This record gives sequence, structure tokens and C-alpha cells, in this order.
Amino acid sequence: MRIGEYARHVAGMVDSYIYSFVKGRPAELYEASLHLVKAGGKRLRPTIAALTCRLVGGCEDTVIPAASALELIHVFTLIHDDIMDRDDMRRGVPTVHVVWGEPMAITAGDLLFAKALESAAGLAERGVDASRVVEVMRRLAKATAIVAEGQALDMLFEKREDVSIEEYMDMIRRKTGALIEASSTIGGLACGASRGDVERLSAYGMNIGVAFQIQDDILGIYGSEERLGKPVYSDLREGKKTLLTIYALKHLDEDRAQHVRRVLGRRDASRSEYEAAAELIRESGALDYARRLAKSLVEEALSSLRGINVRDEEAFKLLEELALFVVEREH
Repeated sequence: MRIGEYARHVAGMVDSYIYSFVKGRPAELYEASLHLVKAGGKRLRPTIAALTCRLVGGCEDTVIPAASALELIHVFTLIHDDIMDRDDMRRGVPTVHVVWGEPMAITAGDLLFAKALESAAGLAERGVDASRVVEVMRRLAKATAIVAEGQALDMLFEKREDVSIEEYMDMIRRKTGALIEASSTIGGLACGASRGDVERLSAYGMNIGVAFQIQDDILGIYGSEERLGKPVYSDLREGKKTLLTIYALKHLDEDRAQHVRRVLGRRDASRSEYEAAAELIRESGALDYARRLAKSLVEEALSSLRGINVRDEEAFKLLEELALFVVEREH
């Protein structure tokens, strides 16, 4: 089995669980909450949780309540991100706030976070020890708080021109890395992993999480809109300080750097202006630098994975393949 096929297998279990769990009244609230779930997505976080559970000798069915909680938290952050970034499309469909309005979208996100914690508590019904259920819920809540810190830093960086690569890396460890790290540790925790293996799973998750965000930054400028399901150049339009723009502004001569600065954060810039800025960023060496860094992070992740007491060889192979997919994906 390849990682794509396995992710679809996990998606089927997680989606079924979510649809049976996230329901109620008023209907509009629950339709808005499930809008992006129904639109699809990679189900990366649930897949990692299922595989790390299997890796340490557990059954994937055990961890489905927590895997579903991870997806609900992820979708909750996407709904709120789209409101803040004024994005109109996500996963190939109109964003929640476009369809239902901002107040309902905010409420839908809040609902998903509450449902995520309720879902994680369902581990107890699948035989997980109470102390491990508490630890899973603690890590979920902590990761969500760290994601909020990362989002706040990302917004604050938009107002600054002196953001360093070190600051950027700290921000994405929080904004993206934290929830993927939680996915890898929660899967192991729920299924009996030792303390040492939980730490190694944490390192695996954080490194592929940061690599995933770097690849997202690359695709946000150089990806295909059709494959992404959302507009390219949105990071340039919003004035986001990504690894590519930070590197480019540091390494371009002043005239060309100034051209990029004039486009960053300009919502009314033309597509040709964004394309010209993207070409200057490429010429700075930023794209090559970002690709090298993402690949080195994946190598670190794989090194951590190889130190774990493996109980399921297929799960190990799929986690290896998933790590490589993170930097090779086109959407």
C-alpha cells in the first residue's frame, strides 16, 4: 500500500466518525462547520496519528477519535485563517465566511474546537487508559494555543520589514509544526508508546511540520492554482513574511529588493506585478535555499523515526514515504 491509498483509508474512517459526531442544530451552523471537511483535503494529521499508533504496536481503530479531533482543530484554524486573510477559496470551494458570513464562520470554528476536545475524550471508550486520554487532551489544547501564538506572530510580521529567518522559523514551528507534532505524539501516546519513543515521534512530527510549511510557502508563489484549489500569490498580496521573501530581501540588490517590497502587501497589484516579484525572488536563490532546507528537515525527521522501537514495518515504511511526500507534493 502507498501513502496516498492509506491516507484515503484513514480519511474514510475519520470522515465517517466526524459526520456521526458533529451534528446538531441549528442546521446552518453545522453545515458551515463541515463545509471544508466535505471539500476534501489531505487528512495529513489523522494519517500521521493512525500510523504512529500502528508503529508502536497499536490498532489504528483505537486512535480514530483523536485523529478526528486533530482534523477538526485543523479545519477550525483554516476557517479563521481564511477570515483573517480575506481568502475566497479553499480546497477548491468558496470559503466558509464567503458562503455563510464572518459571524457564522467564527462560530463554526469555535464549535469545531469544542467538538475536537469532546471527540478526543472518546479514546476512553476505545480502551485507552485514562491517564493517557488526559495527556492526549492536554497536548491537543497546548498545541492549539501554540498555533494561536504562531498565527499572531505571522500577523505581527506583516507590519515589519526586519523579520529574520530565525524569527520566521520560530513562527512556523508554532503555526504549523505544533499541530503536526501533536499528531505524531498523540498517535503514539494513545497506543502505548514509551516516553523515549514519544520524544522521537515529537521530533519526527515537528520536522516534517516545518518542512510542510516551507513547501506551502513555495507552492504559494510557484504552485498551480488548479492543483492548490486556491489562488497563488496570496502570500505576496497579504504581505506575508515567508522564508522566500525574507531570504530574497536579504540577498537581492537594493533596486530589485525595493521592487519586491512595492508588491508585498499590495492587494491591488496586477498579476504581472506579482509574477515579476516571484521571478526576482527566484533569482535571489530563495527557492533553491527553501528546497534545501525542507529536504534537510525531512532527513532529520527520518533519523528520529529510525530510532523508534518499530512494531509495524508497513507503518514505518508509510511514515518514511509520508515524510518524503511533504517536500515533493504539488498541492
